[in-house]
Amino acid sequence: MINLLSITNKKIISTKLLVALSLILVVFSVPLATRAAGASLYLAPSQGSFLVGSTFSISIYVNTKGNEINVVELDLKFPPDILQVTSPTAGESFVSEWLTPPSYSNTGGTVSFKGGIPEGIVATAGLVSTITFRAKASGQAKVEFLDSSRVLLADGKGTPVFTTNISGVYEILIPPPEGPKITSTTHPDPEIWYSDPDPSFSWGKKEGVTDFSYSFSQNPKETPDIISEGDFAFKSYEGISDGVWYFHLRQKENGVWGKTSHASVRIDTTPPKRFEPRAEVYSGFVYFETQDVHSGIDHYEISAINLTQTPTPAPFFVEASSPYKIPYEETGRYQVIIRAMDRAGNLEEVEIKFQKLSPSIFLIGGKGIQIKGVFLSWPVFFLGLFLFLVSSGYLIFYLTRSRAGFKKGIKEIGEALVEIEKIEEREREVEKIKKKFEEEKEKLEEKLGKR
Repeated sequence: MINLLSITNKKIISTKLLVALSLILVVFSVPLATRAAGASLYLAPSQGSFLVGSTFSISIYVNTKGNEINVVELDLKFPPDILQVTSPTAGESFVSEWLTPPSYSNTGGTVSFKGGIPEGIVATAGLVSTITFRAKASGQAKVEFLDSSRVLLADGKGTPVFTTNISGVYEILIPPPEGPKITSTTHPDPEIWYSDPDPSFSWGKKEGVTDFSYSFSQNPKETPDIISEGDFAFKSYEGISDGVWYFHLRQKENGVWGKTSHASVRIDTTPPKRFEPRAEVYSGFVYFETQDVHSGIDHYEISAINLTQTPTPAPFFVEASSPYKIPYEETGRYQVIIRAMDRAGNLEEVEIKFQKLSPSIFLIGGKGIQIKGVFLSWPVFFLGLFLFLVSSGYLIFYLTRSRAGFKKGIKEIGEALVEIEKIEEREREVEKIKKKFEEEKEKLEEKLGKR
């Protein structure tokens, strides 16, 4: 560096020259080190819209622009009346050593980071940290880097780097008013099926609400338009078809259309499918089953009536499932009425009449046994059983012997066929010899004739 005092003492230059040289040294000599490199600091996202009461995150990145750095010192400012820091977590930061822990002040509206990377780093989008804010009030919130923010080169001297800082601007909006609470006197429980096809809805009306807009569809996420249907807080519908339906409602409060409220209703006016029961005339069991398209089968009710009784009793229904055994052991004519009830209270009623017969095998005290309506005393039954066993044994013996003789006959026929095949083969050989003899004979006669 030029020694100004020696120059002055030697009076080589004038006073004006001395001033000029001093300015040159200030402008060019001191900033040369800091202008040797560059970097940029930026926020992502740099803009956006968020609702009051919600939280959102902003990440801080550095672009070293090809330079190797090893220290970042960041100071940010935000409006504390609009935003509040909930977490200044470093997350997956490239900073390996924090010289001072990340700190923030929701009173002063500041966030500070100071960290080092001993090994140095070159990055185009190096994540320093992520800050989570909560939106406190509406307005425009600007998050910006303070002039004290610095990035230092990994050159052994800690040379500061000129940085380009990109701040963030965020719009904090007042959330739309919540939708009104909807109730229904006709279909109060959204999980229950109703057979009433005429649902009605009502809702409260707060001060400041001037208009309502609503729609009714099978789309659970539908949003009504912003065309007013008036300010009356009641709506009913008639003749709605089966299925799950949704009533959608919005209100206009203080000139702002609010969120959509939804209320669902389940309608089923169709009874279960028609079905045909089946009865077993000996056991008295009745089998049945059907289906319901919308709400599903809830239960079955059955009444079994003995038509041989006089007077015929009135139907008495009990809940039952298939198969159902009629509560009568005696034979006779019966009528069974079956009701299939769905979850909306619709019912399908069918009936079956049948003659109950005695069981195929039925013991009658110590007297004997009844088989398909034919009574056999015990002596007759055991005699018949003995004859059956004897005849069955003889039949098995006869069939066994007959089967053995049959097998022997088959074997003999096979052997005879083999012998016949051998005889036919010999006859073919004799025919060949005879033919050859005739040919030799003709040749010999031809020779004798020529002589």
